[in-house]
Amino acid sequence: MASVEQVDIPAPHGILEGLLRVDAAVPPAPLAALVCHPHPLGQGTMHNKVVFTLAKALNAAGVPALRFNFRGVGRSTGAYANGIGESEDVRTALDWLAARYPQTPLLLAGFSFGAWVGLPVGCADARVTHLLGAGVPTGTLDVAPLDECRKPKLIVQGAQDEYSPLPALHAWYAGVAEPKTLRVIDDTSHFFTGKLDELAAIVTTWVRERLRA
Repeated sequence: MASVEQVDIPAPHGILEGLLRVDAAVPPAPLAALVCHPHPLGQGTMHNKVVFTLAKALNAAGVPALRFNFRGVGRSTGAYANGIGESEDVRTALDWLAARYPQTPLLLAGFSFGAWVGLPVGCADARVTHLLGAGVPTGTLDVAPLDECRKPKLIVQGAQDEYSPLPALHAWYAGVAEPKTLRVIDDTSHFFTGKLDELAAIVTTWVRERLRA
């Protein structure tokens, strides 16, 4: 059964509100994960159903998963900062996770805005060894190309993603450095409506495969 610990992460602007989820029934994997939520101005929080699903799927592979609220969301202090401040929040949360799990490689996962903000930070951080983007908003935001990021990457999208039409997705993905994996889930939108179980299965399987490799 999973346990969920409420945490307050010290930040330059005060605190970041977080939830650390660990499934004690699953043998621990040599990774710890950070999961970043969608756009704060669109009511995105760490309680978003896709973010919750990603954390649960990572737990199923034995990976503890920290979700947190960006500045100005929930009990997190501060105010929305156009992605620049949110990038700093990602670094702050990674620092906390690295201290909680010292000498443990980290996985960074992000959904939508969380992928836009988080993936470049994860690429630049030597402690992060794996990257996961869900609903990467390639049609609406200038998503970093990740053309020099040689870390294993999983990208999962809905075939009817309204924020990332398939032509925009494939054009962006072509510039992503190997190793990389793209999974497109049919008959679902940006929020993976009706396909959350499939999203979870893809994530759990990919993490397990990477750990075996």
